[in-house]
Amino acid sequence: MWQTVRPHELTPEAFGDLLAGAGDPAAVQALRRGERSWRLLVVRALLDAAPEAPAGPLAPPADAWRLLARAGAAAAEKVDELLRYPHVGVWAAHTLRRLRGSAADDAPLWVHLGHLHAIAAVAAVRAGLDFRTAVPVRHGWAVLPMLGAMRLPGDREPWSVAEVSARDGNVLIGGRPPAGPHWHPLTRLRADGCTLLLDDTDPYRTLRAPALPEPAGPAARWQELFDSAWTVLCDTDDGVARALAGGLTAVVPRPRAERFRPHSASSGDAFGTALASVPDDGEQFASTLVHEFQHNKLSAFMHLFTLYDDPGGRLFYAPWRDDPRPLGGLLQGVYAFSGVTGFWRRRPHPLGRFEFALWREQTAHALHAIAAADGLTGLGRRLVAELTRRTRPWLAEPVDARTRAAAALAVADHRATWRAYHLRPDPRAVRAHAAAWTRGGPLPAGADEPALVPGSPGRGLDTRAVLLRWLLADPAGFADLRDDPGATVAGARPEDVALVEGRTAEALHTLRDRVLRGAADPETWVGLGLAARAEGDPAGAGLLSRPELAIALHAELGGAADPLALGRALAAGAAVRPY
Repeated sequence: MWQTVRPHELTPEAFGDLLAGAGDPAAVQALRRGERSWRLLVVRALLDAAPEAPAGPLAPPADAWRLLARAGAAAAEKVDELLRYPHVGVWAAHTLRRLRGSAADDAPLWVHLGHLHAIAAVAAVRAGLDFRTAVPVRHGWAVLPMLGAMRLPGDREPWSVAEVSARDGNVLIGGRPPAGPHWHPLTRLRADGCTLLLDDTDPYRTLRAPALPEPAGPAARWQELFDSAWTVLCDTDDGVARALAGGLTAVVPRPRAERFRPHSASSGDAFGTALASVPDDGEQFASTLVHEFQHNKLSAFMHLFTLYDDPGGRLFYAPWRDDPRPLGGLLQGVYAFSGVTGFWRRRPHPLGRFEFALWREQTAHALHAIAAADGLTGLGRRLVAELTRRTRPWLAEPVDARTRAAAALAVADHRATWRAYHLRPDPRAVRAHAAAWTRGGPLPAGADEPALVPGSPGRGLDTRAVLLRWLLADPAGFADLRDDPGATVAGARPEDVALVEGRTAEALHTLRDRVLRGAADPETWVGLGLAARAEGDPAGAGLLSRPELAIALHAELGGAADPLALGRALAAGAAVRPY
């Protein structure tokens, strides 16, 4: 059952499609086969490392493996499906890291090792076997992957065990049948052609640190959102929908996030799952599924092929993140956002056109940056070239002037604010600029080499972009938030509303005054640059291209210089090194 009979292969067509960010159902199935082997390798490595580890109150992992093999002999496909389940992959990888000392959490090691008994119990249930075993209990929850979780109210210990047994098809978990108020089964989200498990119980579902079950409550809202999302996916690109249906198997529900700021995640250890906050609507859910499935595909592809080797660990600007990212993270980002851009390209309403205009520009920027990066293998460079070839024509597609302007504002805002937080100019360059300013001469020419430093943005770098989404998608809601924007959009200020609404002279006055009062943060400086640019003042170009130098120079001059005059001088000065 678990022997590989032939090497994994991708057809030339599938290989080329995946390099370009696409991939039909056949290509996705090839990735799934590769992930099956990857999963078994990780589990094998775990078992090889486990004999010396304490089993605690449970039987050794080898006993669980024997039950699993017995179930596999009786129902190979059902057990294979279980072993491919995404959160089994997270469990195996996390437990192997615990065994090797490269991961830590609150649970005893035997609890993680003992999860194999829970997996084996599920395999035996699915195979219809009679059996008896013990599984870990975490703070009163006994979890059976892919099935659900039993709450054992009498168990007050943080870590304990419970018996799971089956006889003649009758299953008991801690002495209780899987029914009634203490049993929380997983919900299946069903659409025509796609079924996903809504997994709110698996300890390894959050893809990072293990977590206790958090039943999401009635799943009717998730089913409604999935119905809508699936309709959107099929209407937008039926090929993408069919490929996604063949690869994704689970969604992990998370609490609702702020409107237009959904939270989602995926993991290279968990092919087939997407973690997602409660979406605003079906279209946002569809976009999230596309986004995370792109990550799934690339992670699986990288288990078969090497795309980069980056021992230097250089960090890059990623247009969709507040923090600098390593080469591998940026590669994941360009792959995911090529898919996101393709999704929004086919959505004709104002918000859809904004998302398309925004992400085509940001994806192109990141692809250009990564193309010249040291560390990409030949295949990695080919992947970047194929993504560029696919997405470059989108830059020439028509978008109305209002949407283009909104996207340009969001692009400039994110890039400049990122620079202001994460780059520091050479102090010698700052002093030279200050001396030239004091003499009344032009500022030094030539690009300086700012240093990349850790930064802690005071708010999300997407704050003004979120306001733009409100303005485009819900003008009435935007009007309601105008007086107190921070109550609706975290971090937003009245001058941000004025800026995105086109009241740029008003915004410029407020932002300049804040700088002169010594109360400016990077968002203020960048906002001033955006307002100045909109007003036709060349100061905008200088402040947006070199905000880190403008801030440092203003401080070096004692905070007395006019920030707009500084911006104009910078605009006429040195070139800028992109990040």
